[in-house]
Amino acid sequence: QVQLAESGGGLVQAGESLKLSCLASGKTWTIGGMAWYRQTPGKERELVARITRGGVPREFGYFVKGRFTIRRDNTKNTVDLQMNNQTHEDTAVYSCYALAQGLDSWGQGTQVTVST
Repeated sequence: QVQLAESGGGLVQAGESLKLSCLASGKTWTIGGMAWYRQTPGKERELVARITRGGVPREFGYFVKGRFTIRRDNTKNTVDLQMNNQTHEDTAVYSCYALAQGLDSWGQGTQVTVST
């Protein structure tokens, strides 16, 4: 199994930046693609960014509009999400996701709050 732990959430003002990190542990050599998702109360979880096993960003949420960057370091078992020029609409719980041996793994999530 794979365990994921997010860090880096917090409170920022609109226009500021924040970096989230996800650390994988367990059977990390089995991890394929990874991603960041987010969810707000009353809404479905939505994809923020996805990255391949080899570290190639593949897909971003429509709302990203070039503001976010996803990077992966397989030597450290981490995937980071750099969020720039944030808006109030980016307020959500952000969760790390990994696909490993056909199984979905999720972190517990980290709260990001963007004040106006």
